[in-house]
Amino acid sequence: MIKLIGMFDSPFVRPVAIAMKLFGMPFEHLNWSTGRDFDRIREYNPLGRVPTLVLDDGEALVESSAILDYLDELAGPQRAMLPTSGRERRTALQLIALANGAMDKGRDLIYERVYRPEEKWHEPWLERCRTQMHGALAEIERYVVKNGARSWLVGGRMTRADLVVACIFTLMTDALAAEFKPGDYPALRTFVARCEALPEFEEIREVWSPPKK
Repeated sequence: MIKLIGMFDSPFVRPVAIAMKLFGMPFEHLNWSTGRDFDRIREYNPLGRVPTLVLDDGEALVESSAILDYLDELAGPQRAMLPTSGRERRTALQLIALANGAMDKGRDLIYERVYRPEEKWHEPWLERCRTQMHGALAEIERYVVKNGARSWLVGGRMTRADLVVACIFTLMTDALAAEFKPGDYPALRTFVARCEALPEFEEIREVWSPPKK
């Protein structure tokens, strides 16, 4: 059976697991941490990062977007979660890039606080990260508002953009609650809440915990 390595509080592991549930693809979940289980993960992925997907023949796929591409290939073009061409594909990829970029900057904020004592925080760097993170989220918010009352971000069904945006925003508002005001991003919050109410999202959910030092 295919093995998925990584904890479900990761915004990169979680979309892979949800996609596999949606596609009806069984997998064994290895709930390994990049801190506690770094050496074990490196047996399959030299970077020691998650997600890592280990296929039945032992081949290991790394990096979320590459794994999701593989799952789309298995599912076939009619069920694939990334549009194959045209404006819808460009829009989905743009939204994914914005969400991933926001998460990159959010992760920098998290790591600065976890791994450095407060007196050594570099505030100009933290402020730059905040500016980039909120800039990307504000752009997604504008898109959701413009998209109106549609259920999904792109086209008439769930795509990879929905998975990635929802999982990342949920993690960010959990892990970086102090960086968000209650009224921030109302349209995005409504959209993400609708996704999180789906059974596949509810099943693949783990409360975020800070990385170990």
